[in-house]
Amino acid sequence: MEEAPTFGPSLPVPNVQEMVNKNPLLVPNRYVSCQEEMEKVNYMPHLSSEIPVIDLTLLSHGNAEELLKLDIACKRSGVVSHGVQNELLQRMKNATTEFFKLPIEEKDKYAIASNDVQGYGHAYVVSEEQILDWSDALILITHPTWYRKLQFWPETPEGFKDIIEAYSSEVKRVGEELLSSLSVIMGMQKHVLVGLHKESLEGLRVNYYPPCSTPEQVLGLSPHSDSSTITLLMQDDDVPGLEIRHKGSWVPVTPKSDALVVNVGDVIEILSNGKYKSIEHRAVTNKNKSRTSYAYFLSPSDDVEVEPFDHMIDAQNPKLYKKVRFGDYLRQSMKRKMDGKAHTDVARIKE
Repeated sequence: MEEAPTFGPSLPVPNVQEMVNKNPLLVPNRYVSCQEEMEKVNYMPHLSSEIPVIDLTLLSHGNAEELLKLDIACKRSGVVSHGVQNELLQRMKNATTEFFKLPIEEKDKYAIASNDVQGYGHAYVVSEEQILDWSDALILITHPTWYRKLQFWPETPEGFKDIIEAYSSEVKRVGEELLSSLSVIMGMQKHVLVGLHKESLEGLRVNYYPPCSTPEQVLGLSPHSDSSTITLLMQDDDVPGLEIRHKGSWVPVTPKSDALVVNVGDVIEILSNGKYKSIEHRAVTNKNKSRTSYAYFLSPSDDVEVEPFDHMIDAQNPKLYKKVRFGDYLRQSMKRKMDGKAHTDVARIKE
């Protein structure tokens, strides 16, 4: 069997959870964001209530109102009421909580290798000067199965591997149903986007954000868009933290226990020729509570060439993006710090 590929190097940095355990008040300068980045002048929490909640069952049956909500969600962000058993979601949350409670020596058995992203630790750290994020992560490739590096799938707590497998399988199902509906709102047959993801690349990133004594100065995750086609995110029920950029402002996404957040990734932006823009988002920190988020990325396989669909281009909408091989695009994005939507320039046609 071919050896599983790597995805990009990252420099070693301190474990944030351990740092907080030793001294909850310590915030090294490398974590302090510039004031402009933390600016709350453009903070618009009142827009949270306008984020559409999509009923997946109705959407899957072609309900016109739900398709319209999906269209709105693709231009901003949305949450999807998914039909995944709450018991499975809770098992995933419980097992993850137990994992992050383990001693650092135990968690470090799954430490990310210096040339890859799979395992426990940090990714996207490319220089000694960059501002760091206040979070630790468990990152696993779940599909195709031969991309998996099972030595990084935690053995503890008992059954965690099976829970990750079951959770990934259910979220993948939701993602594929969303791709069918995305095909429809993009003016195509339902099967087109699913066909493009026949050999999909899928990954799970579980982010752990410890409490931070100066949340007004520190970000849990820097602003970025996802390289994926779509990302499905489960949040903690009671600790907000995710924010999306909308018209230059930051809008918090209120956690909803029976729903997943759906964010459009760069692939949809390219395929739609910019009709749907990938969602720029960030995670803020909390002074008193830790927070965990679970991001599932659904993408084409490495060899798929991505470019705008022909019917998305006309005299009023000239072609904005060139053809890119997805695997190359993904790895290029991983060689740089998360920086808003800067990496979409790789695919843009220069004027």
